[in-house]
Amino acid sequence: MDLKSGLPFWPIKNGLIRSYPALHEHILCDVAVIGGGITGALVADQLVQAGIDTVVLDRRDVATGSTSASTALLQYEVDTPLFELIEMAGREHAVRSYLLCLEAILKLEKLIGELGDDCGFQSKKSLYLASRERDVPDLKREYEARREAGIRLDLLGASDIAARFSFRYPAALLSHTAGQVDAYRLTHALFRRAASHGLRVFDRTAVTSHDHTRDGVTLTTERACTVRAKRVVLAGGYEAQQYLKHKVVNFKSSYALITEPVDAFPGWGEDQCLLWETARPYLYARTTSDGRMLAGGEDDLFDNELRRDRMVEKKSRRVEKRIRELFPELRFETAYAWAGTFGETKDGLAYIGQHPDFPNGYFALGYGGNGITYSLIAAEIIRDAITGVDNPDTEIFRFDR
Repeated sequence: MDLKSGLPFWPIKNGLIRSYPALHEHILCDVAVIGGGITGALVADQLVQAGIDTVVLDRRDVATGSTSASTALLQYEVDTPLFELIEMAGREHAVRSYLLCLEAILKLEKLIGELGDDCGFQSKKSLYLASRERDVPDLKREYEARREAGIRLDLLGASDIAARFSFRYPAALLSHTAGQVDAYRLTHALFRRAASHGLRVFDRTAVTSHDHTRDGVTLTTERACTVRAKRVVLAGGYEAQQYLKHKVVNFKSSYALITEPVDAFPGWGEDQCLLWETARPYLYARTTSDGRMLAGGEDDLFDNELRRDRMVEKKSRRVEKRIRELFPELRFETAYAWAGTFGETKDGLAYIGQHPDFPNGYFALGYGGNGITYSLIAAEIIRDAITGVDNPDTEIFRFDR
């Protein structure tokens, strides 16, 4: 699957930070991780930190799949509002999923502080706007649901918003825990650390078949090399759906742009919080550590790569128009525009853990708008499963929920 169109900014800004060799021999390991993006990097890092002999395989260069197109807004909010998720998954699991995502942001901040590279991380607040007056009652329900869950946030009225920002909306939720990062740099930084502790990474190595038994897993690559592992983690993001008989994700395309650096962000408040809204599809926006504005939206159903390629220019112009309406005094020039494929599940929750069709196999499918936080949750759940530690959060993300 071709996961992106146009010119994603992160590889252009950072270049090819590091390349890894292709696999040209038969090898053994405790755990093989299929996927060299942010999910695979977080999983591998957790496994190596636990002393597990781990190998990562990816058919591309590291971090050049959907990770390279990620806008990397770090939010605890699941795509499904909490008050709705409570009705779908039950209060215990719904609330716990939100709290796990909130904790994941704080853990990511701590983890990045240990890597020797800040990876463009910045702690932020997040503003969730009621796109229309009729969205306000549900926004208030969401506010109460989150408050009851112990989440710190503020409910802003129209006058509050007008006093802080250059745009007008009837209401908004201001969350105090959020962040932004360069997912491409973070992926490379995680692999760099894990490799220094024994991780083996092989890129440009496509896995063409996998044989699961009670004793372990044998992976065969396009060069007829084999990887014999006790367990395998399928962390290939949106391409991992191909391993499953039943559809668990709906694919969509999201369109994004990034500006040249600007001198100031008039109308965006004091700390340029993350922005998104109740409309579906929703507009989202953030800044970067080098003074750029990144925005996206205009999501549509993914059907083929060629159509998505053709839509990048048109969709990015629409996103730009929306941003200029929000910030009429913001002077900017679009530098790059791109599109990426992402997925949504039936309830907005990730799929993490074992699947009955794959003995000794684990999935880390962090589908949704908060995929990076899901990926850290998946890494911890899978680490615990492999090391024999009971983790009750596994129940929230199981395939048969």
